[in-house]
Amino acid sequence: MARRSQGTKLHLAVLCLVVSCHAIGLSDLMERASQRSDKLHSLSTSLTKDLDSHFPPMGRVMMPRPSMCHTSSLQTPKDKEQALKVSENELISLARSLLLAWNDPLLLLSSEAPTLPHPSNGDISSKIRELQDYSKSLGDGLDIMVNKMGPSSQYISSIPFKGGDLGNDKTSRLINFHFLMSFDAGLPKCDQKHVRRKWQAFWFWIVPFSN
Repeated sequence: MARRSQGTKLHLAVLCLVVSCHAIGLSDLMERASQRSDKLHSLSTSLTKDLDSHFPPMGRVMMPRPSMCHTSSLQTPKDKEQALKVSENELISLARSLLLAWNDPLLLLSSEAPTLPHPSNGDISSKIRELQDYSKSLGDGLDIMVNKMGPSSQYISSIPFKGGDLGNDKTSRLINFHFLMSFDAGLPKCDQKHVRRKWQAFWFWIVPFSN
């Protein structure tokens, strides 16, 4: 009953967001998207600390290669200067593509977190559920923004996630979980340099037209 009540509250909150977003301007939508990105960043930073506190000594050596990250094909700005040269339509399309690409990995992490061999698995599980909620909320807001901006920003890249098995032994599960869930500003970064740039786009795309 409590779980159903929480789901109802979330659904109502999303509906309220959708209704309110239809009644406000684009700049306000940008601000709301930025606020949700802030929350994702805060949650992911906390998750990173939780995971790092109990990571196998050989974990980073055994970590899968960055090229195995399923979003490695996406081309994103490397820094703020590059992002400023990219149109807002392209950046919003990228942001929506990234959110879509990480839906399935987050579902996997959510199902694995409760039994993860980690002393903070309860907190990790709770924070992942929050990430899912805020990710959906941000995605809904971006969808509304796209409707206001026109068809040129509606393109989304479909990137299938072929994972689904974190392994059976304790070390493999922790390493593969960390590989998917080592977040930097809200997006699983698979590698600190490689995919970190991808989530930075979520921050950069707001800059050109929020000031």
